[in-house]
Amino acid sequence: MSGLIGRKIGMTSLFDENGKNIPCTVIEAGPCVVTQVRTEEVDGYKALQLGFDDKKAKSSNKALDGHFKKAGTTAKKKVIEFQDFDEEHKLGDQITVELFTEGEFVDVSATSKGKGFQGVVKRHGFAGVGQATHGQHNRLRAPGSIGAASYPARVFKGMRMAGRMGGKNVTVQNLRVLKVVAEKNLLVVKGAIPGHKNAYVIIQK
Repeated sequence: MSGLIGRKIGMTSLFDENGKNIPCTVIEAGPCVVTQVRTEEVDGYKALQLGFDDKKAKSSNKALDGHFKKAGTTAKKKVIEFQDFDEEHKLGDQITVELFTEGEFVDVSATSKGKGFQGVVKRHGFAGVGQATHGQHNRLRAPGSIGAASYPARVFKGMRMAGRMGGKNVTVQNLRVLKVVAEKNLLVVKGAIPGHKNAYVIIQK
């Protein structure tokens, strides 16, 4: 799937032709530089490696500098491979947001917001006691019993309990492209995407 690396700018809303207010997300998509071309003969598969967002020279090392120098560009912060690109590209080519057209559907992947250690009410949507059971005053958000009887005498794997929440790679599929602003490298898609503001995202056709 062909695609681009981008950065989440934030959310806004647009009105459609019927006057309906549509929530949408603004993404700074590209421009991305082709930093490596994978081929069947050399690598065993076809892919394009794209780089996005310039990195400070002091944050790079000589190995990375040499790698990006072959493509005629500076060191990049984010590098991702895309397989099955629609068009042929050469080393050093720039791919812009014009890869996408208004009305088509895309998949957006990113790391979701990390929320730390959370209880079962927030993490799994448990209802809690709701201040209505036998005068209990300190069990409002507790998970309750987790065990079975003397058989099987253990807690099954996958039991919904408190724990670390968020911070995982999440893909939201079939988001419609509402607007492409080529001069500002902006892509506006319908709905929400994972990640905090300024988080790197991967947009695939």
